[in-house]
Amino acid sequence: MPASNAVLAILFSLLLGAMIPGPSFVVVARNSIGVSRADGLATALGMGVGGIFFGGIALAGLYTLLVAVEWLYVALKAAGGLYLVYIAWNIWRGAARPMEVPISSDASSRKPSAGRSFWLGLSTQLSNPKTAIWYGSIFAALLPQHPPLWCYFVLPPMVFAIETGWYTIVALGFSSKRPRELYLRAKKWIDRVAAGVIAALGLRLLLTASKAGL
Repeated sequence: MPASNAVLAILFSLLLGAMIPGPSFVVVARNSIGVSRADGLATALGMGVGGIFFGGIALAGLYTLLVAVEWLYVALKAAGGLYLVYIAWNIWRGAARPMEVPISSDASSRKPSAGRSFWLGLSTQLSNPKTAIWYGSIFAALLPQHPPLWCYFVLPPMVFAIETGWYTIVALGFSSKRPRELYLRAKKWIDRVAAGVIAALGLRLLLTASKAGL
């Protein structure tokens, strides 16, 4: 796969991962509903900075490993494919389950604080092991074994744009009643479409890994 296509596939996969409701999603939605829209946007910014951290670690660390041990490239690709299929199965199973956005009892009484919300978003992102595993799997599975130099300059800001952009949409949506209701109503189908795409990516990676191992 050409490096440009690999980068697009990585960014698309990270976008799908961000769209899956999880701790980060809930924190942004909660701050947007219970505190203020500005706090939701500050939380989204924290998520984006956390994404840069995970993307940078995955990009630098995995490149060193893949150059040193070629068979590890095939193994990580297969592992990444299996993990994506597993994630897709869990998303599909939970698609019909309503998403709850808990708001703490004192949320409505909290004073807006962009700085505090930013650090909440950043700490939530960095402390989530699933995010680290997701980044590692995606980069290991899709990144070329010898990526060109430009990848190191393009991927981090694009990862930031993906993470911050999506959670900005979440903050704006959940701070407005009508968009929030529309999203929650369509959650089942959104999750099932995402599960289908992620499963297809996982199966593709398993197929390419098996061919590479021959």
